[in-house]
Amino acid sequence: MKLNCLKKILIINTMNKKHVFIFTFVLFLTNAPTVFAQELLTLEQAIRLTLENNFNILLVKNDVEVSKNNVNPGVAGALPYIGGNVTNSYSVLDSRQVQSNGLITEKEGARNSNFNYGVGLNWTIFDGFGMFARYDQLKEFEKLSEENLQVAIMTNVAAVTSTYYNLVQQQQQLYAYDTAIYISHQRLQFAQNRYQVGKAAKLEVLNAEVDMNTDTTNFVRQQELYNNTQTYMNQLLARDVGTRFKVVNDIPVDNTLILENLSEQASKHNPFLQAAIINKRIAALDLKIVKAYRYPVVNVNTGYNFTNSRSALGFATQTSGKGLTYGVTASVPIFNGFTQNISEHNARILMNSAELQYEQTSQIIQSELTSAYQTYRTSLVLVTLEEKNQRIARENLEITIDKFKLGSITTVEFRAAQLNYINATVRYSTAQYNAKLAEINLNQISGTMEY
Repeated sequence: MKLNCLKKILIINTMNKKHVFIFTFVLFLTNAPTVFAQELLTLEQAIRLTLENNFNILLVKNDVEVSKNNVNPGVAGALPYIGGNVTNSYSVLDSRQVQSNGLITEKEGARNSNFNYGVGLNWTIFDGFGMFARYDQLKEFEKLSEENLQVAIMTNVAAVTSTYYNLVQQQQQLYAYDTAIYISHQRLQFAQNRYQVGKAAKLEVLNAEVDMNTDTTNFVRQQELYNNTQTYMNQLLARDVGTRFKVVNDIPVDNTLILENLSEQASKHNPFLQAAIINKRIAALDLKIVKAYRYPVVNVNTGYNFTNSRSALGFATQTSGKGLTYGVTASVPIFNGFTQNISEHNARILMNSAELQYEQTSQIIQSELTSAYQTYRTSLVLVTLEEKNQRIARENLEITIDKFKLGSITTVEFRAAQLNYINATVRYSTAQYNAKLAEINLNQISGTMEY
């Protein structure tokens, strides 16, 4: 990288060996998490791990599985119910019977028993086509859960992608602060050499040492932020949060996105908009289900039963039987207190609400897309400007270093050139990251994010 090349230029040949060893050891400790990284994590690998392990995605996948299981004629009420039944009852009664011929029979503590068992079927064969509407609605709920899954996937993929390039940005800034330490160390060596030969005051050495300590502090703080961001990335990947890794060094930005194309893609692929369309169909099916209650309900039933009863009194003290039973029942709603009209009216209101929600979602998406695209275009302009500034600042620093070696500029001018270069480098990496965030946001809104 250009930063590393600059660092090589800045290493001086007159370093005291003791200082070189101490300085190298300090840098080794502050960079230890990077030095011992066991893997280079690519964005493709991070996205794959997210799709496989992320808890939010796995939870929504379970919801999708439940919705798929519910798409069944039985859940919609279109299949018969078959059940077995067993009844066994006993009674002890003081009984008195008066027969038609006037004969009176009495018995205290008369024991009676009744034992029935069998299997029966009940099947609603017509309910005003409500069962078909419910089945269609279950299929729409399945589609809705799949759109929710797409929302979860795109949300987490966007989070992983933005976090990944945040790490790239922070890694670039680590290089910048690392370079600042090298530059400040060189300046300190020059100041110490000048002081030893009587060409500089002690104040120059102290100022150089303070500046080097400041640069080291900035580096350590940036390293802490980098490690914490890695921890968050591991959380998104649902793996050991202590895993340390490296990322690539570049932030590629797609500068070919066109608003009209993104708007067209959003109308077809944005999962929130697709969910609003599905909710419209669900509301229409709700109205069909409510209207079904105006029609008769026809049930067929059949069964095969066994009975056995015992009685202490009566003409027959034991009765048993077995056989088939069957029949048809029909019920017709006549009046239910006007609740049917109210339910249908409410269903139509909910249909209108679903339509309004769709139009609102569509408008929000177009508004967000337009704003995000403006941010994207501005970010691209800033990337170009900051790249130019960073290139100028680097050239200025190289010239300043040469002049400083010759003693033709002051330490204040040297520090100003150094800070200009570091700040320009940080701004350039930040501009690249912001442009990438804008690109990610556009892809997420338009529903075209790749994973």
